[in-house]
Amino acid sequence: MQKHIVIIGAGAGGLGSAVRLSAAGHKVTVVEANSYVGGKLTEKKIGNYRFDMGPSVFTLPELIEELTDLAKQDDKFEYIKLDTICNYFYEDGTLLTAFTNKEKFANEVSEKFGETKESVYDQLKFSATAYELTNDIFLNQSLHKLSNFLNLKTAKAILNIGKLKMGKTMNEAHTARFKNKKTIQLFNRFATYTGSDPYQAPALIGIIAHLEHNIGAFAPKGGMHDITMHLFSLSKKLGANYLLNTKVTGIKTENNTVTGVETSNGFIEADIVVSNSDIKNLYTNLLDKKFAPKHILDQQKSLSAVIFYWGIKSQFKNMNLHNILFSENGEEEFKCMFGDKKHYSDPTIYINITSKITPSDAPEGCENWFVMVNVPPNESGKPIEYISEMRKHIIAKINRVLKTDIEPLIELEDVLDPYLIEQRTSSFGGSLYGNASNNKFAAFLRHANYSSKIKNLYFTGGSVHPGGGVPLCLLSAKIVSEMIAEKN
Repeated sequence: MQKHIVIIGAGAGGLGSAVRLSAAGHKVTVVEANSYVGGKLTEKKIGNYRFDMGPSVFTLPELIEELTDLAKQDDKFEYIKLDTICNYFYEDGTLLTAFTNKEKFANEVSEKFGETKESVYDQLKFSATAYELTNDIFLNQSLHKLSNFLNLKTAKAILNIGKLKMGKTMNEAHTARFKNKKTIQLFNRFATYTGSDPYQAPALIGIIAHLEHNIGAFAPKGGMHDITMHLFSLSKKLGANYLLNTKVTGIKTENNTVTGVETSNGFIEADIVVSNSDIKNLYTNLLDKKFAPKHILDQQKSLSAVIFYWGIKSQFKNMNLHNILFSENGEEEFKCMFGDKKHYSDPTIYINITSKITPSDAPEGCENWFVMVNVPPNESGKPIEYISEMRKHIIAKINRVLKTDIEPLIELEDVLDPYLIEQRTSSFGGSLYGNASNNKFAAFLRHANYSSKIKNLYFTGGSVHPGGGVPLCLLSAKIVSEMIAEKN
């Protein structure tokens, strides 16, 4: 039976939901406050350079292919598999290349860091086993329906719970396996994929390494923004309607049942509402406070970021698509961000250069640098004052580690910070992933994909189950569409 479904927000979760729900035959209206779709997954062209503004790591391309097949359109999404996942740079001059080939990667870690190759294989095997045991339970279904746990897969996971290192943090698990702090820092970094602290986050978060090292890392041929435009195109061809420059100001209910949404351009009646809005923003600004789940909203928020977009009038042969310049002291860095709630003076720097894959993203002989450091979310709600200071720290570190003088090579620049992220995406404090996963029960503490208090209200996106990042946002859209199908 066809329903009118209003989707709040055109981020990855909203776009995935629009494809699935339109393909199921529903009338879909997507309401987006910005003049563009994609949320954090957008782009910007500055001069002759093009930049992906947000997410830059692409895994599980089959999720895009599944949506393409579901839409039954001729559109083809083009991407490549990477031979090199990331180049890792350390203060002492060490450069480690993380090859996609596991044997080459293990050899590299063994030669550069003195680890046994078996320890690397064992770590990747743990990631694969943990993923295999928990994927269907934690990622592909709702964790908030008891019936989903009454099956053989759950029983198998419970019987093998000892393999999941539930009582250990990521850092504890890695310290027990590896002897070199550089190796530990490399594997600890996967905590930042959820905006979390490896000294608090559970070892189970290590399943993220499985996606890159065991399944593979990929790159869309036209940049990450191609994901946005591909899903947007699919949903439009299926009949989804988009209302841009239209801000949702409230979700209306009657007898604890959704009736529609109030927007800056008037009321829109709806049978079902799917919110892709940050959960904190939704309960603070769009719903009556009596519905707010305080135990979820008060949880520690994930990290945010400061990102510089630089047009570099040179090329660096020792850099790849993904590059990381590690902090000298990872533990102090995370203590500063999560304990002191301050930016760190020697930050780990991530540099993404899409012109390595798509040369047209920069002029000939040049590169487009996406330069990101993690920082705490901006709880003040006021404009950020430390950007110029952070820029000095970043430039000094790049110069030290890459043995260059980067500033004269920067011919244009733009910047994104936690305040601006919140302004553009309604993510509380500019938090990139909603709540942090600094708890061994983190998977169970994320907001459900449906409301237990309001009928016909569903939730998708990075601030709800199963989590942040493009793949998990698309999985949240799948969970929501399946729940709606069950009830309609």
